[in-house]
Amino acid sequence: MTISTRPASIFLLSTLVGLSACSQLPSRDDAASGGVSLSRMPFGTLSNGAKVEAIVLKNASGLSATLISYGATVQSLRFPDKQGNSADLAVGYDTLAGYESTPGFTNVTVGRYANRIANGTFALDGKKFALAVNEAPNTLHGGSIGWDKRNWVVKSVEQTADKASVTFTLTSPDGDQGFPGTVVADVTYELNNNNDLTIRYGAKTDKPTVVNLTWHSMLNLSGIPATRLATDVDLTIESDAILPVDKTLIPTGQPLPVAGTPFDFRTPANVTERARAQHPQLALANGGIDHNYILRGGKTAEPKPAVKIEDRNSGRGLAIATTEAGMQMYTGNFLKGEVVGKGGQKLTKYQSISFEAQGYPDSPNQSAFPSTRVDPGRDYSQTTVLHFYKLDR
Repeated sequence: MTISTRPASIFLLSTLVGLSACSQLPSRDDAASGGVSLSRMPFGTLSNGAKVEAIVLKNASGLSATLISYGATVQSLRFPDKQGNSADLAVGYDTLAGYESTPGFTNVTVGRYANRIANGTFALDGKKFALAVNEAPNTLHGGSIGWDKRNWVVKSVEQTADKASVTFTLTSPDGDQGFPGTVVADVTYELNNNNDLTIRYGAKTDKPTVVNLTWHSMLNLSGIPATRLATDVDLTIESDAILPVDKTLIPTGQPLPVAGTPFDFRTPANVTERARAQHPQLALANGGIDHNYILRGGKTAEPKPAVKIEDRNSGRGLAIATTEAGMQMYTGNFLKGEVVGKGGQKLTKYQSISFEAQGYPDSPNQSAFPSTRVDPGRDYSQTTVLHFYKLDR
């Protein structure tokens, strides 16, 4: 299964050693009695000797999420189909080795800045900052060793009958990948019995900086290993315009109305048909969508409806709500069948689909875009909610 999501040149850590199998630690199995369960277990050892933990959240409806500390990653996301058969919907790897050694962003937390910053530079208060360039000429998802390649600390776990959660924390030092300020970030994954997986982000800094976090989802509602294209779904997006890009996938700055284009998902439409259409912007993204949608309402205090995906074949649906102003959609255009993932599969084009709630790409260089600046005493926050459901028809 190939997990090469975009053509980034990322130089990663050395060969893994000492991986250990997961062995479950004692936990309450509240899911069996109608509650939400939480279990904590080892997930392996990194090449530097650091231990990686896994936390499994599961509810009474069979929705479960396995979260690992490395990259604050959603390693597994299982939900039953219309016949009650559970499948893993998350692209990724069966062991820690894939996550450490593969150049990709497989259901990880990305930061300090999600998406692209043009030419790996930006200015703040008159000072220019040079960042690690990992998708020449740009910086992608935080640089060569972004937050997806860090082993976050399990800060806390919480469990009641109705919900369970885990909070990971990470400290990014001043100058990390070229970004100013020491930033302390938290991400909380919370599962309830309403089939909501809520992701909450928070970040504090000691100097002015930029922060733009997201969960880099890579999903296939028909299940992984994939038997069908992830894009064979009906999609609705609460957006009237996208940010068109140049040949390096940096926004040009002027919004493009979706009306009359393959990017129009204001009413439900099949993603595969739209991704394969003829349009100059699709050609720039290797024959598919890799664009930021401008969500109606902009940045909000509470999550607003943003995306609805429905897979008629499996009967699974997913609705996404977010506080963010943008939603990056990516249809797996750069998957080339190069990397082995779950079940030994090598994913190819359109077998994964991504929705990344975030601020606009390259916002630090584009004054017309909503600011992603964070200052001491003015913290960053984001909430995104994934609601899973079964189709009635």
